[in-house]
Amino acid sequence: MSQPGKVYLIPTVLSADALFSLPAYITETVRQLRIFYVENERTARRFLKALDKSIDIDSLQLLLMNEHHPPDLTLARRLLQEGKEIGVISEAGCPAIADPGQLVVQTAHSVGATVIPLVGPNSMLLALMASGMNGQHFQFSGYLPVKPHERAQAIRELESTSARKSQTQLFIEAPYRNNQLLKDILANCKDRTLLCVAADLTAPTEYIRTQSVGQWKKQAGPDFHKRPAIFLLYAGA
Repeated sequence: MSQPGKVYLIPTVLSADALFSLPAYITETVRQLRIFYVENERTARRFLKALDKSIDIDSLQLLLMNEHHPPDLTLARRLLQEGKEIGVISEAGCPAIADPGQLVVQTAHSVGATVIPLVGPNSMLLALMASGMNGQHFQFSGYLPVKPHERAQAIRELESTSARKSQTQLFIEAPYRNNQLLKDILANCKDRTLLCVAADLTAPTEYIRTQSVGQWKKQAGPDFHKRPAIFLLYAGA
């Protein structure tokens, strides 16, 4: 029986202008792979071509993994048991963080395959670094509920937890709902609670601002519609 294959977790840029943020060894790794699990075939093709124009995209096997098309884990298991090497590419940032890549990673571990995370930009850590909030004790909650009542309750609970534990709370939203999320935060949090919004990280239009909810309410603020962003709350002492 052959040795199980490997899974490479390949970070992608958070914006089209941020290829500089990827180490050279990512391109070297990608050149050797022929099988990829990707969230979106079109953007994955574009990303791979941006890394190296000589890559023959049509020769690659691009397997979908997203909320509408869960990854074929039976196929992943068989490929790994045959000793194949697989790349996992998220839409932006690091794979398996708030995306379906984790399911491929779970499958790899279940068959004893090697999992190799590669270094690259991650909005959660970049935003936390730049926020000035508690970087020793924090929690990432991913996407908040979509329904207004449930979302408002979730925001209030995150604020309460932050105050009780002196813990930074991080969460995200689909970019086209960013502005509504910001309104909901301002409507449900106390004025003294700190809020950081970090958008377009590593892009020329990068925006990072931490101030109190009360201060956010007093200004018009930028438009975050369709801009990749992460939100951070801190209500600790």
